Amino acid sequence: MIGLLGAAYEWVKAAHIIFVIFWMAGLFMMPRYLVYHQEALVAGDATDAARWVEREGKLRKIILTPAMIVVWMLGLLLAGSLGLFSGVPGLGWLHAKLFFVLLLSGYHGWMVGYSRKLARGQMKLSGKQLRMINEVPALAATIIVVLVVIKPF
Repeated sequence: MIGLLGAAYEWVKAAHIIFVIFWMAGLFMMPRYLVYHQEALVAGDATDAARWVEREGKLRKIILTPAMIVVWMLGLLLAGSLGLFSGVPGLGWLHAKLFFVLLLSGYHGWMVGYSRKLARGQMKLSGKQLRMINEVPALAATIIVVLVVIKPF
């Protein structure tokens, strides 16, 4: 039992992990959608491009954004229960984790913005650049998991 959550701590942590999985699934899918959407635009296939706009919107509204919101709510509840807001020492790993989750949230926002640009027919990146950007969630997830499990500082 930890902090203000008491016996509910483990249940809240389990829910947090479940919603992280949902969010990460969306973060892995959306960049691929952007690649396919952009390829449809380059090919001049307006019908296919319109389908990708619809798919991106559903992914964002049904999985990505709701999961991110729940991850943040539960994560902050867990962090508060560990003493993050009380100045408890030894939580450097948690500060670092929050930094990377904040960056991942920014990446989420960037993808939403780029999908809206593609919906307007504005392509700012090459297909190769989009494919490279697709690796951001994997890198962030690796760093975050190491911080949480190893707690290096």
